[in-house]
Amino acid sequence: MSKAVELRPRDERPPEEASGHRREIRSFVLRQGRMSPAQQRALDALLPRFGVPYAPRAIDWRRLFGRDAPRVLEIGFGMGDTTARIAEQHPDVDYLGIEVHAPGVGALLRRIDELGLSNVRVVQHDAVEVVRDMLAPQTLAGIHVFFPDPWPKKRHHKRRLLQPAFVALMASRLAVGGYLHFATDWEDYAVATLDVLSAEPLLVNTTARFADRPATRPQTKFEARGVKLGHGVFDLIFRRV
Repeated sequence: MSKAVELRPRDERPPEEASGHRREIRSFVLRQGRMSPAQQRALDALLPRFGVPYAPRAIDWRRLFGRDAPRVLEIGFGMGDTTARIAEQHPDVDYLGIEVHAPGVGALLRRIDELGLSNVRVVQHDAVEVVRDMLAPQTLAGIHVFFPDPWPKKRHHKRRLLQPAFVALMASRLAVGGYLHFATDWEDYAVATLDVLSAEPLLVNTTARFADRPATRPQTKFEARGVKLGHGVFDLIFRRV
């Protein structure tokens, strides 16, 4: 997921919040971002082919991909490079990526077209609503949540994606034996997420604490630079029981 988000200043609340009407807490702040001409062309030309419009009904996976195969969900794919690399390396698996930011969606669509990938589809919508409304229980072989926005300020921790209610929802969409793979370079987010995942009765940790980065998660250039500088990267891999 892209980390380039704007934290809303305290005095710029939406009208419904300022008036006292409570709204659902979002794990992202939607902004326009800077679209390159190539990303815009990809969005216009390729989203009708590879996009899945949000609808409050379960996805027909066989109709969507034209086959029965293991299905992996990626939440917040950022600019999509990791998603495309994983899908290229695993043509026997079908991938559904969720991202709200248009430049990232356009970038992944370009990669899908350039690499000739037939096993990736994209939803440009809020992840919570997609998981809740479009994914039937026990239909996923895996879920990837790689480097989501850490919301580092304490007062914004409630916006972090991996909250108990959403973890329970994600776990319910995994088939028995399916996995949830989370990665972050923020240690406090890693520790907090370890606690949340460990408390979910449908999930069990595959290691005693944090996992080594598996070969199935490509290392990004940003991550490699951070590792060279001594920055920590934390992987959590839990299985559905």
